[in-house]
Amino acid sequence: MSAPFYVQGAWFVGALLFIFGLKGMSSPASARKGIVIAGYGMLLAIAATFVIPGLQNLGLMALALVLGGGGAWVSAKKVKMTDMPQMVAIYNGMGGGAAAAIAAVEFAKGEMHGLVAATLATLGALIGAVSFTGSCVAWAKLQGVLKKAHRLPAQNAVNVLLAVIAVGLGAAVIVLAPQQPELVIAFFVVALVLGLIVTLPIGGADMPVVISLFNAFTGLAVGFEGYVLGNPALIIAGIVVGAAGTLLTQLMAKAMNRPISNILFTPLAASGPGEAISGTMKEVGPIDAAAMMRYASKVIIVPGYGMAVAHAQHKVWEMTSILEEAGVEVKFAIHPVAGRMPGHMNVLLAEAGVPYDKIFDLEEINGEFGQADVALIIGANDVVNPTARTDKTSPIYGMPILNADMAQNVIVIKRGKGTGYSGVENALFYTDNCRMLYGDAQPMAGEIIQQLKAMG
Repeated sequence: MSAPFYVQGAWFVGALLFIFGLKGMSSPASARKGIVIAGYGMLLAIAATFVIPGLQNLGLMALALVLGGGGAWVSAKKVKMTDMPQMVAIYNGMGGGAAAAIAAVEFAKGEMHGLVAATLATLGALIGAVSFTGSCVAWAKLQGVLKKAHRLPAQNAVNVLLAVIAVGLGAAVIVLAPQQPELVIAFFVVALVLGLIVTLPIGGADMPVVISLFNAFTGLAVGFEGYVLGNPALIIAGIVVGAAGTLLTQLMAKAMNRPISNILFTPLAASGPGEAISGTMKEVGPIDAAAMMRYASKVIIVPGYGMAVAHAQHKVWEMTSILEEAGVEVKFAIHPVAGRMPGHMNVLLAEAGVPYDKIFDLEEINGEFGQADVALIIGANDVVNPTARTDKTSPIYGMPILNADMAQNVIVIKRGKGTGYSGVENALFYTDNCRMLYGDAQPMAGEIIQQLKAMG
């Protein structure tokens, strides 16, 4: 069913609002405004769809909006900041699943006209189905439902075989559907299984990149299905999201110094015994940690997932304010893959009220660690591991890291002596200038605050 010109115009305006919204999301200072603008674009696109003459199933459409919107509203209000990555993963999966479902419905109706439309619908279905089940696995891993990676014998061969079968069935669907509906069913089954099998072996260290990659997949799937439906809003929004997700995925893979193919097909595991680490871990108490920072000229704070788990961002900002009142220069250093999703640490710090001009990316801050009196690491591990520079047998070798070890003193707030996601021992913790403050980040930050207040 073709939409009248005023509906097409509204869809186009909605797509433009998506673009302006995405532009706003490129900076923390304008991200909230960008989300609101994109939301208005979505509202306009949905409203325009409801006024298409002769449209059927309006009641079911309205019910779907109420159920989906209501569920999203409630879950978004209740979700913890530490659980935000898995919410992003599952919502992204829903987008991919919706794109695949659109293609399934169009094939079932037998209204696929033209080779181009059928090809794009099939591509969107394949990509969307893989994104759906893959994102579900990502959610399960981040939520703790799946405790470890599961790798099949000859995993890469299985991946390739399933991909070839899916493409072959897709080609058959383009030529024969709807005359052969069993082909459509087989195609979707294989595509869904492919998403599961590809994602199950991937460990938590690579999950931020995987989420970003599936986000790009979902965007492409939506764009393809938008062409099939003749909806410019879906086409533009899908292409924009797909392009942005692809760029982000490439940037994150570069930040880990790992090609995307390596992330998908090679487990993160050491290729050798690794270099021996000399030295011992040396503990420090809250009073000494407070004194080191109180009488410093410059402190750089490196937050990690441990800070998020402990909900310590507000305490950390309170500690920062006390230090600044005492004349200490304090900055925050963020690694591109810190946390469990892109921008995770930035969001947590913004929630606590940390000004944007105090938060710096790796490229902006790395040259300043050598002039810092103290580098305070809160729940971060792999992103500050100097092994990435020296040990060629390490799985994180070559990964750009924050140069925290170059500070005059390093304080690490950590719950225990365990390794990071990569499973690699952190050589930083054994260096002469590093001290370990064991405990959850929030109570430890609280104790440091008490000691700082006592020092006046």
